[in-house]
Amino acid sequence: MRGMCCGAGRSGWWIVAIAVGVALLTALGCTAGGPATDGAAGGVAALGAAAVQGATPARAADLDQPPPTPLRPEERATIDLFDRTRASVVYINTLARRADWFRGTVMEVPQGTGTGLVWDDEGHIITNFHVLADASSVEVVLDDQSTYDAEWVGGSASHDLAVLRIDAPPEALHPVTPGNSDALLVGQSVYAIGNPFGYNATLSTGVVSALGRRINGLDGTPIEDVIQTDAAINVGNSGGPLLDSAGRVIGVNTQISSPSGASAGVGFAVPVSTVRRVVPELIETGTYSPPRLGIRAVDQGLTRRLGIEGVLIAAIESGSGAADAGLLPIEVSRNRIVALGDVIQAVEGEPIRTLGELRAVLDRYQAGDEVTVSILRDGEEEDEVTIRLQ
Repeated sequence: MRGMCCGAGRSGWWIVAIAVGVALLTALGCTAGGPATDGAAGGVAALGAAAVQGATPARAADLDQPPPTPLRPEERATIDLFDRTRASVVYINTLARRADWFRGTVMEVPQGTGTGLVWDDEGHIITNFHVLADASSVEVVLDDQSTYDAEWVGGSASHDLAVLRIDAPPEALHPVTPGNSDALLVGQSVYAIGNPFGYNATLSTGVVSALGRRINGLDGTPIEDVIQTDAAINVGNSGGPLLDSAGRVIGVNTQISSPSGASAGVGFAVPVSTVRRVVPELIETGTYSPPRLGIRAVDQGLTRRLGIEGVLIAAIESGSGAADAGLLPIEVSRNRIVALGDVIQAVEGEPIRTLGELRAVLDRYQAGDEVTVSILRDGEEEDEVTIRLQ
């Protein structure tokens, strides 16, 4: 009985073992046998196919990539112009001092940005006067991203022009080439390079929209012979160059006319003829003194109240060209006008209505030049006199 039991027990275990083995073999047969091999091969094939499929579209895309569009001659010319001139344009950061009354400290904070151009290999940088207004310090960033602290050299609010200087090695400086703004024609191509909204080295293109425009400087003095363009000029472009198709500077971008404050296709540039006249004096003396007749004018408000159109003379400088020409000032006694004196109404045939217009016209000349001045004496007699400017 015990053997039976023992025998019966051993036999049972063998049966269980055989059953487990069959089950394992069956499982292995399902996974490692023919079907499994086919499945593995299918898996490898699938992976290979997936790899091929994954790579094939990229290679196909490369093969299907169209060749670059051939550049038109005018496009190539614009690209070459930008490559030649971009190193002459600088990025300007202005800083202003701000007091922290709670901490009792003073710090410099960013105030604004603008554009400038390299004028010569001595490090002089030209920009707009208004770009630097109220700045406590200025940084100039060259096209290679090197940064220099700039020092003030001089400025003219009447022309919205200012000169800075940086201590940069000559090899890092690429001065602009001045062009001829007096020979411009409406419709010819122009190019503006600047830093609108802080995006440095930005090129915009357009045409000369009009010539001989007049805009006001920061002190109200009219700026003559301004260039109007539809090339995009935005905040940050101020002080940058307006170029002709040869890459020569024909103006310094200064203002826009826009109801929104963004470019509306009406931008203005101070002509390079004005820049070439004003900048050398700013570099030499720090200020610009326009040629003068040698008179002091009556306040424009009084002139308007008297119904007079022109510049009424309040006083004559002794030894001046006006004194030599015999001009007469207004005479006042006991707050009453005794004699009206002379009213300047034109210079070289150009009508003069305000003192600003007189300054703007005289600004075209140099000290020592002689000009013909049309006057109205005592409100009745018209005359012309020749005056040497000083």
